[in-house]
Amino acid sequence: MREPVTTTTRPRDADLAELALRLGDDALVLGQQLCQWITRAPMIEEDLALSNIALDLIGHARVLLSRSGALEGSGRDEDDLAFGRTEREFRNALLVELPNGDFAVTIARHLVFSHYAVPFYERLAGCGDAELAAFAARAAAEVGSHRRHASDWTLRLGLGTAESARRMQSGLDRIWPHAAELFESDPVVERLVDAGLHPRPDEVRVAWHEGVADVLARAELTEPAPDWHATGGRAGLHTEAFGPLVAEMQSVHRQFPGGTW
Repeated sequence: MREPVTTTTRPRDADLAELALRLGDDALVLGQQLCQWITRAPMIEEDLALSNIALDLIGHARVLLSRSGALEGSGRDEDDLAFGRTEREFRNALLVELPNGDFAVTIARHLVFSHYAVPFYERLAGCGDAELAAFAARAAAEVGSHRRHASDWTLRLGLGTAESARRMQSGLDRIWPHAAELFESDPVVERLVDAGLHPRPDEVRVAWHEGVADVLARAELTEPAPDWHATGGRAGLHTEAFGPLVAEMQSVHRQFPGGTW
């Protein structure tokens, strides 16, 4: 049985730890998802492209989870947070844990997330926490290349054959109800915004929508208008697919606890 976590964290640090945890979980889970395309992508170039994007995201997760552990003051490091928590303790948005589906579904998820991540990190780079700001400045450049990759593939599929356009539209319809959660606010976000430590969600959403709407228009695809929106991931309420994903991700660590390579 795990010992309860005890901290002596200041309120502001606790909020920053939660922010870093949410962002780190987003990056970790999405990186894990993209790794599943290795040897399964439509072409070898995409094996390499998606694996490189996954490596970027897992690198982001390492920095963010390490920062979260340091801020919470519990002594937990990046491995403890990645491999030592149950699924209900993860704080990622539901979008990133959705099953990969076919390639078009993955690209739709990639489009939605990367167009959100760029303006978010660009604004976070100006926040009052020096370490998170420095990380965000680097991350913004990396996710900018992810955004170009997602946009290029959306155009390629949307303007390709009738079948590729149909699948891309279907992928967008599948993913779109999960986009709104990325811009939700709660007391943690509100306190951080007031302290100049978090981008304003409405500003990020406007920049996100301008970007994706432009890509969809050029790809001759229709922006979905869902009548429901997913929520709950930031509170630890996850989809049925998430438990098996976490179990696979943590399997080696659980088999060989304390192992080093």
